[in-house]
Amino acid sequence: MDTTDAAGPALFTPTRAGTTSPVTSPATARAHTQRVVCEGWESPSRRARPEDVIDLLLVVSELVTNAIRHGGGLAGFEVTPAEDGVRLTVHDHSDVIPDVALGNGAFPRGHRGNGYGWPLVIRLAREICVDRRRTGGKTISVLVPLRPSPAG
Repeated sequence: MDTTDAAGPALFTPTRAGTTSPVTSPATARAHTQRVVCEGWESPSRRARPEDVIDLLLVVSELVTNAIRHGGGLAGFEVTPAEDGVRLTVHDHSDVIPDVALGNGAFPRGHRGNGYGWPLVIRLAREICVDRRRTGGKTISVLVPLRPSPAG
């Protein structure tokens, strides 16, 4: 669901019913993502494995929290169903691309209160891309794999 217009990405992401949901926090991003999985990825013959949805929602929380805490605020949030999972796109206001952005997913040594979120994203997501936006800020896009539940 691309919500980008000439002014940049929208904070309001369209739902299937045509209404809009404000995505302003990790909680609202998780709720919106769950709706997209239910309405856009799942079908009567395909349901996502619960453990994959938990991983997806963890990635959503980490990306949105990082945009708010380290990226100058959330500038946009998009969720797009794909055949093999869900693509998340998070826009923030900071041009800074952290050194660990494309790291190996190693957890930091010793606990200093932060630094665990991005390694989780690297471990749980695929096709990680971090790009500067021409209008300022950056966009982080990831694909979080979803597998269908086994028939039961």
